[in-house]
Amino acid sequence: MGRIISFRGLAESEDTIRLSLSTNDGKTGYKIRKFELFPHKPGTQDAEDVMKLYKTQPSEEDSILPGLGIVDFSNQRLIAATFLSAGASIAYSSSQVIVFDNEKFNQDLYLTYVDSNSNDKFANYYIELEVMDLALDEATVATLKDIRNVGAE
Repeated sequence: MGRIISFRGLAESEDTIRLSLSTNDGKTGYKIRKFELFPHKPGTQDAEDVMKLYKTQPSEEDSILPGLGIVDFSNQRLIAATFLSAGASIAYSSSQVIVFDNEKFNQDLYLTYVDSNSNDKFANYYIELEVMDLALDEATVATLKDIRNVGAE
């Protein structure tokens, strides 16, 4: 297993956050090891949160409501998605995390977030990535795959 790096922060609903990963030579690769979503004010407000990670800049359809709340696994740029339902009036919370962990990438990630049921409109995220060296052919494939999928839904 390679070195682990992490990102954490507070996202505002309808945000798109760029996570800078790219390098000059593209020979550093990444795989998602953990992707978690946590309420901003747990137990005080209802929340129905959807957070997604993309390998390239999200399209306009993914960047505006209601597109942020729609999860489409046929979108080849989508690399992970999580849903959290929690809050004051919900007897129990539930969450679902899907990570396409066979994916290696070497470019920036883009995180989108929407909360369809809260007045707070914020959520915390935590992402762990495994860092690995890529051979020249792996780096080329990862870069070309991302370029090819721009605009592909």
